[in-house]
Amino acid sequence: MGTFEQINNKVVAAAVAPGREILARRGAMLAYTGDVGFSPVHTGQGGAGGMVGRMMAGEQVPMMVAQGHGTVHYGYRGLYVTIIELDGSGPLSVEADRLVAHDAALQSTVVFLGSQGGIRGAVRGAVSGQGLFTTQLHGYGTAAVLSHGGTIAIPVGGRPVAVDPQAYVAHVGQVNVDIAASVGWRDAVGRGSGEAVQLKLTGQGTVYVQASEQKL
Repeated sequence: MGTFEQINNKVVAAAVAPGREILARRGAMLAYTGDVGFSPVHTGQGGAGGMVGRMMAGEQVPMMVAQGHGTVHYGYRGLYVTIIELDGSGPLSVEADRLVAHDAALQSTVVFLGSQGGIRGAVRGAVSGQGLFTTQLHGYGTAAVLSHGGTIAIPVGGRPVAVDPQAYVAHVGQVNVDIAASVGWRDAVGRGSGEAVQLKLTGQGTVYVQASEQKL
């Protein structure tokens, strides 16, 4: 059973205990019960989920660590929250501003998208406008991510899965992501349409797609 419990579409509860600390973006804590303390995660601070790499790489999403013993309720600006379990089969890749909370035991690294075979920086800059970095969480544990209108989980395996870049939220597993431009579709729907550029996912895993093209 995971650390997080879905309370409703927009709120999750996380059990905090010694050795089971929770990292969350600042401002996401809604309420808590028990003896729980909160402290900021600073650049240059070791430990807690490998957050140093994220902050030094330029992902400017301030984080807080919850520790002690109790239950913390998290949500953020009325956005929908999806719980994702990591079973060690592959990392979770998600934009920093969509990551609301996760087990501190998960190791966090930052990937510069323009330098690897994932979502190219050109898509993030020109299409979705969410930057050139993405966060990857590794290990066993639970994370909670934000979306507009909730998410659907689409299995990746066998045939490629195509996703609108602005509807993309996250993916988990051994998944490769590339850009595909559909000239025929651009002509059909108009050259200003985002559907002319798609993300093509291959490999084995799951992609999470939100029910909106609205950015956070």
